[in-house]
Amino acid sequence: MATALVECQPPVVVVNHVKQQTLVTVAQDAAMDAKQLIGEALHRRVASINHDECAPGDEDTFYVADLGHVYRQHLGWKKHLPRVKPFFAVKCNPDPQVLRLLAALGTGFDCASKMEIEQVLGLGVSPDRIIYAQPCKTTSYLRFVRSAGVKQMTFDNADELHKVAKVFPEAELFLRIATDDRSSLCRLSIKFGAGMESTADLLGLARELGLNVVGVSFHVGSGASDPLAFYKAVRDAHVVFQQGRALGFSMRTLDVGGGFCGDTFPLMAGTLAQALDEYFPGNDVDIMAEPGRYYVSSAFTVACNVIARRAVEDNGYMVYVNDGVYGNFSSIMFDHQQPLARILRTEGKTVYDTAASEPCQPGTGVEYSVWGPTCDGIDRISESVNFRSVIGVGDWLYFEDMGAYTRCSATQFNGFRNAHDVIYVCSEPGAKALISDH
Repeated sequence: MATALVECQPPVVVVNHVKQQTLVTVAQDAAMDAKQLIGEALHRRVASINHDECAPGDEDTFYVADLGHVYRQHLGWKKHLPRVKPFFAVKCNPDPQVLRLLAALGTGFDCASKMEIEQVLGLGVSPDRIIYAQPCKTTSYLRFVRSAGVKQMTFDNADELHKVAKVFPEAELFLRIATDDRSSLCRLSIKFGAGMESTADLLGLARELGLNVVGVSFHVGSGASDPLAFYKAVRDAHVVFQQGRALGFSMRTLDVGGGFCGDTFPLMAGTLAQALDEYFPGNDVDIMAEPGRYYVSSAFTVACNVIARRAVEDNGYMVYVNDGVYGNFSSIMFDHQQPLARILRTEGKTVYDTAASEPCQPGTGVEYSVWGPTCDGIDRISESVNFRSVIGVGDWLYFEDMGAYTRCSATQFNGFRNAHDVIYVCSEPGAKALISDH
C-alpha cells in the first residue's frame, strides 16, 4: 500500500508519494484548518488523474487522514477523563502513522493477536504498555507474549485459567465481566465476559492455580449509546474487586474497555467519571480504557471514483464506484455504519465541502443509489441519495468518518485490492512535532 505524508510545516508542504518515489513541494498557508488541508490533498490527487490515459489502478480509492484530529481527540480525552489512561484498540485501525503518533503521545495499546502485538512492539513501545485483551487466546500466542514480556491479559472462563497456568503462570490477569450492552452498535457480551454469578468461583480457581489476578475489565459494546451502561459496569466491577481482595489478590487496575464515540463522548465520559469517583475514589486503583473509534473515526476521509452509471426509471441513476462493502465499506456490514456520499469532483471541478457537494432533500434533484464494484448484489453503499447535479462516469465521491473498522476488515473478494493509498495531513503543529521527533 502506498502512502503519502503531507506535513503542515510552514511555508511549504511536502508530499512524498511512495508509490512513484517522487517528491513534490507546494506552497501552503500555515494557518490552514483541517478542512482546508484535507480538501487540498483530495483536490491535488483527483485533479492529477487523466482517466483517458492513466495506468490501471491510478484512479483507485484512496484515503486522506488528518493526524491532527487524532491529536485533538487525545487532548479531549485527557480533559474529560484525566484519571483514565487510554490503551488504543489496534483492531479498530492499525494504521502505522496513527499508531506512531499515539505511541509518541504515551498511550497504551489494546491488542488481540500476535500480529497486533508485534506491530506495536515494532514501534519501540514497552511491553507494559500493551494489554492482551483477548479472553480466549491461542496457546502458541501465549508462549509468544511470554517471550515478548507482555504480561497484562484478560480471561473470563475456567479453561482459560488452566491454559494460562500451564503456559504463562506469571501473567497479570484481568477478569472480564459481562455488561448490559444492548444499546451498543456491536454487542460483545454475547461472546465475552463472565456473569456476576460466576466471578467468585473463577477468582477462587485462579487462587488455587497460583495465578496473579490484578484487576477487572469490561466492555459496554462498541459504539455504546447508553451512559448508564458504564455506571452499572463500574458498580459490578467494584463488587468483583471486593471478591478478589477477600481472596488475597492485589487488585490494582480497572479496565473500563471501549465503546466511546466522538459525538457522545462528553456525556459518556461524565457518567463514567462520576461512577469512578463513587466506586473507586482515591488513587489506589489505576484506571485504563480501550478507546478505538473515538480516536480515529473522523480522522479519515475516503475518495471513490465513479466507474459506471446506469439510468433507471423516474430519472434516477445507479452509480458504481470502485469500492464497496467487501472493501473499505465493510463497516456497513460489520459495524452497522451508514456512510454518507458527497460529491468531490464533477464536470472537471472539485467541489469538496461546498453546497454543491452536499446531498439534497429526498424528492428533489436527482436520485442515486451507490453500488460497489463486485458481482455481488449486496454490494451497495447507499440505497438512496439525492444530488442537485448529474453525476457522470469519472466523477468522484467522498465519504467522511471512515477511520473505524473500515480498512482493517476489507477483503480482496472478486480480485479487488484491499490496500489503498493514504495521504496524511496534519492540522495540529503539536502532532507534527511529535511525529518528526519519532
